[in-house]
Order: sequence, then C-alpha cells, then structure tokens
Amino acid sequence: MNTQENNKQIAEFMQKGSEGFGLYDYNCKHYKLYELKFHEDWNWLMPVIQKCLIGEAEHSEDVSNLAIKNIYEGICNQDISLAYESVLKFINQHKNK
Repeated sequence: MNTQENNKQIAEFMQKGSEGFGLYDYNCKHYKLYELKFHEDWNWLMPVIQKCLIGEAEHSEDVSNLAIKNIYEGICNQDISLAYESVLKFINQHKNK
C-alpha cells in the first residue's frame, strides 16, 4: 500500500473517516486524504499509538510480541517510520480478529 492508503487505514481505525465527502476529521478539522500526516508527524501519530496501547494487557501474546513491542521501540528510538509501520501492523492484526 502507498502512504495515502495507509493513512486512510489509520483514519478509519480512529473512526474519524467521513467517506461520503472524501474528508477525514482530525483535531476538529477536516482533511483530504493527501493531507493526512500520520506518517510524518508525531502529533498525528501519538493519539493512534495511545489507542493501540489501550488494553495492551488484553491483547494476545502474538500481538504484544510483534506490533506493540515495535511501537514501543519506535517511540524509544524516536523513529516515526518504525512506529508508523508498527501501528499499521497492529491495525491489520486488529482487523483480522
């Protein structure tokens, strides 16, 4: 997937998508798909990470070992690319449940 499709997936995970108008709500503003910045701005990505980590103890060991561990690693290393990719893995695992 490309960055716009990945950002769309994150926006939908956050339940902020407004498909009918091609707009996504974030921080009380409307953004077009190409304006979403989850991949490059910690201020956009951190609320997503918070949602992923809520109920962390309730996730299966596979999810914890793969996605959540890498999310923490991305945060600790200040590597937004790793955190972003790990969030996407978490979302995909979450959807498949």
